[in-house]
Amino acid sequence: MRVFKFGGASVKDANGVKNLVQVLKKVGHKNTLIVVSAMGKTTNAMEQVIANYFNDKPALQSSIQDVRKFHNEILLDLFENENHVVFSKVNAFFNELSRFFEINKSPDYNYVYDQTIGYGELVSTTIISEYLNELQLNNTWLDVREFIKTDNYYRSANVNWEITQEQISAKCNTNTLNITQGFLGSDANNFTTTLGREGSDYTAAIFAYCLNAESVTIWKDVPGVMNADPRYFENAQQLYHISYHEAIELAFYGASVMHPKTLQPLQSKEIPLYVKSFLNPEEVGTKVCRGVDIDPEVPCFIVKKNQVLISLSSLDFSYIVEENISEIFSLLHLYKMKVHVIQNSAISFSVCVDDMYGNLEKLLLHLRAKFRVTYNQNVSLYTIRHYNDNAIKQLEKEKTVLLKQLTQSTVQIVSK
Repeated sequence: MRVFKFGGASVKDANGVKNLVQVLKKVGHKNTLIVVSAMGKTTNAMEQVIANYFNDKPALQSSIQDVRKFHNEILLDLFENENHVVFSKVNAFFNELSRFFEINKSPDYNYVYDQTIGYGELVSTTIISEYLNELQLNNTWLDVREFIKTDNYYRSANVNWEITQEQISAKCNTNTLNITQGFLGSDANNFTTTLGREGSDYTAAIFAYCLNAESVTIWKDVPGVMNADPRYFENAQQLYHISYHEAIELAFYGASVMHPKTLQPLQSKEIPLYVKSFLNPEEVGTKVCRGVDIDPEVPCFIVKKNQVLISLSSLDFSYIVEENISEIFSLLHLYKMKVHVIQNSAISFSVCVDDMYGNLEKLLLHLRAKFRVTYNQNVSLYTIRHYNDNAIKQLEKEKTVLLKQLTQSTVQIVSK
């Protein structure tokens, strides 16, 4: 059994879906499970739908219609017969989405987010499954929520591995072509949960682990793992072999090519991960496996944008010691801040965080009760693995450095 993952960029339109078919024809599709993301920028569009539900009710239905229209255009490009069953299946999903907003009583943004954001994946996989069937590439559509079971930590749920293993082992037929959704799961009450933004890679790894798959392939619009994101850095180089350890480090620091949790289940069973181009599927790509480190002379650059740098100092110039630091981290956990860098001295403490849940003001209010607080929003966090002096110099050029931290193999710089 092999596991393939196709992201939103690979199925952003009808031609993308047709290209997916060509990839399967070139590399084979027997005994394969395919994990698919929402099409194109659908997740962003769905986030706007959710925002309208909370903040602009009159715009809610029109924003749903925009998402529906986008998918309907893809359907019309793929299916000549408008009476094909796929039209009614997709329509049913959008009716279900609208119905949820009509009957929902919960004011919890995170709960509402998870109940609705995944319709992009449900629709995309339905379209692709039916299109493959139309071309005689017979497959089974799986609702991933019946397989991956989690807690109810909405928007970043934790997998219940024991139940997930049982469900996948019992329900997944490994002798056929299967198609399912990335990013989603469900809790003990069968409410939909999500595994974190860009979590489809992790979904592929979960299935691979539970199925003892021979490999996982992530199909991207780049030739493989690069030493830098070409969108932000010039002259990016491809890395052809990476160890699990190095890949986990890169993912932890924010390399966009892999979800941070993806490598752990694969490494534990030594399942190789391939990152390949869906535009050139027969090229070698990048292989992540045991014991093959990248060349340490190649610096790897990673950037996280829209971060917040919070700097704390004691009100009475007393030391910030273990008790204070413990309290600070309890508050960061309470307000669901994702911590990326910390730095402290005798009377100061700085932390760079990702405010993905929008709790910054609440956190700052709480911190000001005991500390002198300053903060910078919309800063960028740059990380260089295997840095050298020239790499640091180039990165710092024309930037205002707010925080800098070096270890033996990694430098992190927060800048404006």
